[in-house]
Amino acid sequence: MRIIDLRSDTLTKPTSLMWNKMASAEIGDDGYREDPTVRHLEELAADKLGFEAGLFVASGTMGNLVALLTHTQRGDEVFLEAESHIYYNEVGGVSVLANAQTCPIPGTKGKLTPELIKGYVRKPSINNPNPSLLCLENTSNRGGGSVTKPEEMRELVKCARGFGLKIHIDGARIFNAAVACKVDVKELVQGVDSVQFCLTKGLAAPMGSLLVGSQEFISRAAKWKKMLGGGFRQIGIMAAAGIVALETMIDRLEEDHVRAKKLAHGLSELPYLSVCSDEIETNIVIVEIISELITMKEFLAKLAENGIMAKDIGPTKVRFVTHKEINDDDINLVIERLSSK
Repeated sequence: MRIIDLRSDTLTKPTSLMWNKMASAEIGDDGYREDPTVRHLEELAADKLGFEAGLFVASGTMGNLVALLTHTQRGDEVFLEAESHIYYNEVGGVSVLANAQTCPIPGTKGKLTPELIKGYVRKPSINNPNPSLLCLENTSNRGGGSVTKPEEMRELVKCARGFGLKIHIDGARIFNAAVACKVDVKELVQGVDSVQFCLTKGLAAPMGSLLVGSQEFISRAAKWKKMLGGGFRQIGIMAAAGIVALETMIDRLEEDHVRAKKLAHGLSELPYLSVCSDEIETNIVIVEIISELITMKEFLAKLAENGIMAKDIGPTKVRFVTHKEINDDDINLVIERLSSK
């Protein structure tokens, strides 16, 4: 039986071109900023998103934490959506290491609005922390891959600036958002201070994320990266795969989106699952189990019995993520296997 692994788009494997470029990469000691392939990747990333400079980091979690450390001072208040990856899945780094107070704001499908933000930013007072930073996630992981569109971003930026807040985007899947909106990715990050995006998800590189911002911001961020143990050496081997990812893997994300919609439609036909197939925007499908018909334990067992791997993300919710390793036949098989008695 073929195992169909839909737990995450981090399961993507490098392409043959990536392997070839990795094998022939020109390398140097990145600790001395002497790895030419890393420099190329950082410049490419910054240019693609419309910023002055970039910084190659080990992971999205490291990139977000470095950004928070760079933007904030001890005791500052950081505003973010209540189920955002930074708040929900990054081991409390914003509190433990950045020493910032988080203000989680319940949004809709992982998205915030200016009206919601206005209800949480307090007036200056000796009793209140300094409001410092707004973190946005695009696309939203726990929001089912929901997209914050360019016009929505413009309103959020305007709101944040009105409160004197800096803005960081956790753009782990920012290229999924751009493909879904059919816009240049620059339109989704205009006016913000920094962006982190992953190379290892739908873009299929084996390692790494990029943090982009102004030259001054990246210069300060590089010190935090070093402090966190990110002093790479001959890491151009991995940067080479990242270059290929940015040059060749973005447009194909549309295939993942089409398959996610097909999967959602098929799963919506099952009587024991609830899923709004019309609301799928990118490559993440979150289903709600109708507990009167099947328990979470029973559903996970059904998945395992049928060679299907997905991720439970709550008492009644399971996440499926399409990616490069999943083809049309796999989607058909998932629907067929789960539809059988």
